[in-house]
Amino acid sequence: MCYKKFSNLKTDTIMKANADLYLDPRQRADGTHSVKIRVTFNRKRRYYSTGINLKAKKSDDKEEHNELELLMNAKRRTDEQKAIYIKLNFYLTKATKIVDSLEVFTFGLFESMYFESRDVHKSVSYAFDEKIKSLITNRQVSTASTYDSAKRSLESFKKDVSFADIDVNFLKRYERWMLDNGRSVTTIGIYLRNLRALFNSKEIDPKLYPFDDGKYEIPTARNVKKALSLEEIALIYNFEADPNTWMETARDYWIFLYLANGMNVKDFTLLRWKDIKNNTLSYVRAKTKNTRKTQKVITVDLKPQLKEIIQKYGKHSLNQNDYIFPHLTHDMTPERERAVQQQLTQMINKYMKQIGRVLGINKDITTYYARHSFATVMKRSGANVSMISDLLGHQNVATTENYLDGFEDEKLKQATDVLTIGLSKAN
Repeated sequence: MCYKKFSNLKTDTIMKANADLYLDPRQRADGTHSVKIRVTFNRKRRYYSTGINLKAKKSDDKEEHNELELLMNAKRRTDEQKAIYIKLNFYLTKATKIVDSLEVFTFGLFESMYFESRDVHKSVSYAFDEKIKSLITNRQVSTASTYDSAKRSLESFKKDVSFADIDVNFLKRYERWMLDNGRSVTTIGIYLRNLRALFNSKEIDPKLYPFDDGKYEIPTARNVKKALSLEEIALIYNFEADPNTWMETARDYWIFLYLANGMNVKDFTLLRWKDIKNNTLSYVRAKTKNTRKTQKVITVDLKPQLKEIIQKYGKHSLNQNDYIFPHLTHDMTPERERAVQQQLTQMINKYMKQIGRVLGINKDITTYYARHSFATVMKRSGANVSMISDLLGHQNVATTENYLDGFEDEKLKQATDVLTIGLSKAN
């Protein structure tokens, strides 16, 4: 059960080593097979664990198929399969690069390099791989996926990029290349912010740092207003959905997200009973949980509407570590958790758009509208930006100011209409 498409085969001489992925034919007690890195040299083979196990699939004729081959060749992959693919590709790339770098190959030299920390100070791809591995270890599968996409994009633009290669001109050329290939400003911004984070995590000569003021500025797309008015939110809250339907659940969950400081769905599913104390709900955003030494706790005032939704949907338990809402279980893998969270988000978005059409709200209402609406309503009520920043869980006020930018087009229009009074020409 070996998978050869991704191998580094060298047939010109028997003295050259090669590395490939290998699915162990021996079945484990749980019915799975171990995926290993197989290194072959001078007709000798050694196997190195990847820590990944796959089940062999059977077709109608009862014949087993190579699940590893199916995974690596798949045109479409689930989130769980993407995470496994990233890991396997990481290990195979690492082994292949070491094999290629050794002028005189020995298994001892290979192992000393394979099991030591890799040189991430020069190679951008290596730095991305280390970051991706760390994110997956920390169960940040979604963020790992964006870093992997950024890495592949940069590799497509230029192979074997080092940090020294990246200057203002490089970044401008990359930005233009991305635009010419139909990528959005938003995507470019995400990839380059990931790259900047890698720069910030290394000891880079300040003279080589390309992101300082006056050098290269990462492009940002203009904020699109995604907020509802209080009147529209009231229509949603009072919308009469059929009992015990997904539409009713979507309405209630959306209201919960809005009232809970614009909470996102991932944090919603991760809420535990221990997070409730008296009349408050306190939590740390999953997005920032592993990025700060001091965790910023977000506190939500448990208004009667929130308590009602918890009472209605909460899976009550005496165990304070249990999840409040019945969507996750403690034995789920990070990949499965993310899949559940994405499915729940899609469900809420689907039915909220239907509710919006029934109510005559000319907007494609999503869970993101709940967060923007919270911020906008707070701002229009007179709350200062610093308070809104704390309630949203932003790291700094500048982020909040940029977040709120573009929400006030309607208010600006109303305020400046006075300038045109009396300027209409008589017919």
